[in-house]
Amino acid sequence: MKAAICRSLDGPDAIVIEDIPSPQPGPGEVAVRVKAAGLNFLDTLITRGKYQFKPDLPFSPAGEIAGVIQSVGPDVAGFAFGDRVCAYVGWGGAREVVCVKAAALVKIPEGVSDEAAAGVNITYGTAMHGLIDRGRISEGETVAILGASGGAGLAAVEIAHLLGAKVIAVASSEDKLTVCRQHGADATLNYKTTDLKQGLRDLTSGRGADIIYDCVGGPFAEPALRSIAWLGRYLVVGFAAGEIPRFPLNLILLKCCDVAGVFWGAVADNEPARQAANISRVLAWVAEDRLEPHVHATYPLDDIAAAIGVLDRREACGKVIVKVD
Repeated sequence: MKAAICRSLDGPDAIVIEDIPSPQPGPGEVAVRVKAAGLNFLDTLITRGKYQFKPDLPFSPAGEIAGVIQSVGPDVAGFAFGDRVCAYVGWGGAREVVCVKAAALVKIPEGVSDEAAAGVNITYGTAMHGLIDRGRISEGETVAILGASGGAGLAAVEIAHLLGAKVIAVASSEDKLTVCRQHGADATLNYKTTDLKQGLRDLTSGRGADIIYDCVGGPFAEPALRSIAWLGRYLVVGFAAGEIPRFPLNLILLKCCDVAGVFWGAVADNEPARQAANISRVLAWVAEDRLEPHVHATYPLDDIAAAIGVLDRREACGKVIVKVD
């Protein structure tokens, strides 16, 4: 089978396409013939050995897949040959066949494309866990989303809107903010042209956002925290800016706010039933046309290095998908 392989930690340009043996499913596993694989910002890091998970070399990038069950291993119930499924796999999705634990699989409803299903596990799974489980979102609250035009941010815009919140999308260009408005943002803020702290206060009549969903970190974290509402919840989602910020603890005390980590990957691994329920709910919304995952671009497997490069340069607005089959 064909696979995209990292044999060194020299970034996406070092990925090679090779033919390798097809795997066979073990107990509790199924073999999935991959139709599409979703890429994320983490793929820019994992190919350089800078992500919190460091797979042994050689490995394939892409942490989420959609495809068709090719064969079923022992001790698997509820899945059969030919079922359309998607899954979070951590890494290793950029190949024609992947063996996946059955507990990680979610069936794809009719009317949902492979490209859409391949891109929901990480971004929408993070949004569901972050906003509902960690952010305790309520209808009518205000949610400010930093890095709102990326895959994770845009999913959070859609989920927060669907759950009845007022959504403020924060991004770095007017083109990106236009996409955010098309996907449910009620207000937008360009942090390259507007002071972030003052802008968030102005958009909330001085009160601040109830929830800040931060995919960016870096120099934007503290100004956003300074704008948060009384009893607000600051959700630490990622550090796309590269720098891990440090908060003065007195700000958290004075705002009487919570700072909560959103380590979705650990939840997906340790609580697969919760993750599967969240993704089944998301896919049902997609099938009902209540959610429309935005695909920035689709690339063939041979061009996966170029696809990851789009994420590396922060050019993506929505998901980047690799078509495998």
